[in-house]
Amino acid sequence: MLKKINQKMAVVLAMTAGIYLTLSYNIPKYPNAIIDADFVPKGLGFLLFFFAVLLFFDKKEETESEKLKRSISKSNVFLILVVAVFILIYISLLEIAGFLFMTTLFIFCCSLFLGYKKHITNGIVSVVFSVAIYVLFNYLLRINLPAGIIPF
Repeated sequence: MLKKINQKMAVVLAMTAGIYLTLSYNIPKYPNAIIDADFVPKGLGFLLFFFAVLLFFDKKEETESEKLKRSISKSNVFLILVVAVFILIYISLLEIAGFLFMTTLFIFCCSLFLGYKKHITNGIVSVVFSVAIYVLFNYLLRINLPAGIIPF
């Protein structure tokens, strides 16, 4: 039945969209909201399902060069796993250490690990990006990000 890789991936994506939509329908409703908190998750879930259907009925045949593109070298698998560990550490320490500290450290360490050599530029970008996002969310949008060890 499922002969092409696109059809197999489309089934996986459709099941993921189904689970995602089920969870997004469980988000509580707020009586005074014009656009509720579940609007974007539901829209993304339906969009994912739509693209899964399109992928399932795609007529494109897979060539040998496309099969080669899909293979991942062992060094790239190692990079992906280490970055995944960085992300897990970031998530687990975000509440404790705070957004500013952990985001700056995460961006700097990931860039350093992935081979970026300009350390001063890397540090400046890490700090400026983290502070800009923190100010945008905390002071302009009034969405509090975890302060952690930083008192403001």
